[in-house]
Amino acid sequence: QMQLAESGGGSVQAGDSLRLTCVGSNRASTFGAYNLGWFRQIPGKEREFVAAMDMRGIRTPYADSVKGRFTISRDNAKNAVYLQMGSLKPEDTAVYYCAADLLRLPTRIDYVDYWGQGTQVTVSA
Repeated sequence: QMQLAESGGGSVQAGDSLRLTCVGSNRASTFGAYNLGWFRQIPGKEREFVAAMDMRGIRTPYADSVKGRFTISRDNAKNAVYLQMGSLKPEDTAVYYCAADLLRLPTRIDYVDYWGQGTQVTVSA
């Protein structure tokens, strides 16, 4: 079992930057074995993939809508995964969720073992 807790959400203006952090409850040696990802969801719509990183930090796919603006990274010593968001747009407004999976790269909602509780990001025009 692993618990994930996101932080760093907030209200910003279009063009601003924000960094989300997700910390896992497992021991560092176990956390490092997980593939990690970020998803987002707005009311009435399905949760959508944003970015992912495999356990080695080699594969890092992104949704087309965030490529070039968002960067995923991880620090296994801190049991943490980050999402650096830049050039934010109003359409980035959503609840952002951290995700972890032991075997699969979490690029789909059915490729996720564990979810965080979510953190709200609101971008004003």
